[in-house]
Amino acid sequence: MNEENKGLSAKNSAQDENKKTKKIAKIVVKRDLCIGAATCIAIAGDTFELDNENIAIVKDNIGNSDEEILLAAQSCPTLAIYLYDEDGNQIFPEENK
Repeated sequence: MNEENKGLSAKNSAQDENKKTKKIAKIVVKRDLCIGAATCIAIAGDTFELDNENIAIVKDNIGNSDEEILLAAQSCPTLAIYLYDEDGNQIFPEENK
C-alpha cells in the first residue's frame, strides 16, 4: 500500500470510528418513505411507535440506547429513519459522496 492509500485508509478509519462514538442527537422518520413495517418498533419500541396512519413516529428520543436506535434504523426496509449527531452530521443512512 502506498503512502497516499495509507493516509486515506487511516482517515476513513478515523471517520468510521468518529461515527460510532457520536451520540445520536436527532431522529427523523421520513414519512414519505415509511411503509409501516414496524421493524423499528420491534427493536426499539421505547423510541418508536406507529401513528394512526401506521407510519412510524418518534415517541422518545432517548427511549432506547443509541446502539438499539441505530439497529432499528438499519432494520428499516425503506431506510426511512435518519439519525444525526450533536453537530447535525448525518450518521445513518450514510450519505452518498
